[in-house]
Amino acid sequence: MRFQPFVYDGSNQQVPVMIERMTQKDAELTNAHPLWQTSWTSEYLGDPRLEKYAAKVGDELIALAAYEILESALVIHIVYMETQPGSNPTLDEGNPKYTGIGRLMIAYGIKLSIDNGLTGDVVLEAKTTSLARHYEKDFGAIQLPAFQSSAPRYLIADEAAKRIFFTYLV
Repeated sequence: MRFQPFVYDGSNQQVPVMIERMTQKDAELTNAHPLWQTSWTSEYLGDPRLEKYAAKVGDELIALAAYEILESALVIHIVYMETQPGSNPTLDEGNPKYTGIGRLMIAYGIKLSIDNGLTGDVVLEAKTTSLARHYEKDFGAIQLPAFQSSAPRYLIADEAAKRIFFTYLV
């Protein structure tokens, strides 16, 4: 079996995706028109502890994600993930160019966990209440105890993580 990433296009057809380490050129694209929500050239995302990956359909950058390997906690922390403006429901309220990007980037975090000898568990924060509901309903995420003044943190583990990850195995 192998991990075979994909997203869906506007016709709901699977489109193959390549995921590779983010390059400086990928990060700089987030500062060009159309602007992404976040500049991936920022100091915050420049943290050398983060592993950053780019998802592409052909040469088209469709998503970026930053992961932190927390070996002492046996999880991958998905620090930040973002889709291209044309597929980001926050920026484009019309028909997204691609769907299933968030699920794919979570699955890639699960893959990183497995590849690093961990248990396949990931944690992430919900930036909005609608994302929190989405993580719970669609991904089986479990809310973790709150830290003072932090966004709600979620764990995707066990059967929920398997369901997501197995979607991309062939």
